[in-house]
Order: sequence, then C-alpha cells, then structure tokens
Amino acid sequence: MIFAREVSDSLTSLVKKIDAETAKNKSAKMGSFVVFCTDDDKLEDKLKALATKEGLKNIVLSIDNPAGPDKYGVSKDADITVVLYNQRKVAANHTFKKGELTSKAIDAIVSDIPKILTTAKKKEAKTEAPK
Repeated sequence: MIFAREVSDSLTSLVKKIDAETAKNKSAKMGSFVVFCTDDDKLEDKLKALATKEGLKNIVLSIDNPAGPDKYGVSKDADITVVLYNQRKVAANHTFKKGELTSKAIDAIVSDIPKILTTAKKKEAKTEAPK
C-alpha cells in the first residue's frame, strides 16, 4: 500500500517495481495499490496515461482527498508512505519527504517484500492437506 501526494519519476520507478513484484508473487496472493492524496482534478487522466505508458497491470491506482483515507493517519508531511502488511499486521513502513525517495530507498522497499510473503507462505503451508 502506497500513499502519495503526486506523480514523480521516483514514484513511477517504485510503482513499476511493485507492479512487477506483485505479478511475480501472484501465487502468494500479493496485492498492491497506490492512493494519491490530492485534490488535483486532472490526476485521473494522468494516472490512466501513466498506467498505459508504463504497462502497469498488477497495481491499482486510486485517488482520495488530500488528508488520505480516514483512520489511516497518513502524515501530512510525507510525500510518499509505503506500508507492507499481511493479515492486518504491518511488516515494514517507509515514509519519505519530497525528494527523499531515491533508488537506494526503492531497493530497500523491494527487499522488504519477502517479509509479507513469508506470512502468506506459512499460512498456505498450514492449510495444505496432510500427506
């Protein structure tokens, strides 16, 4: 789950990597989405164009008000917030002010993805029939 204030090159890079990881981990039922917290009325068209241009197929792009969804406590100071969770338990939380999302930070986020997949794989193992 990603909360963002605006589209940027670094965010696009992150979204592309998360989209690819989501496709790669489909069997683990990984899902992903971005919530743009803004009141930009032209954003919907920008997001449609972005999804087409970048070939995004496995990540949902959505728009909410500038404060973000109720009860999520999205920091108004954060430009981008990434929350990796499974079964309502947060495994990793990354918050970036404008300009702080670097390629190194993106790699750190991607490297945290196994933290949420492990839980899914353990759950699958528990539900398998005994041999």
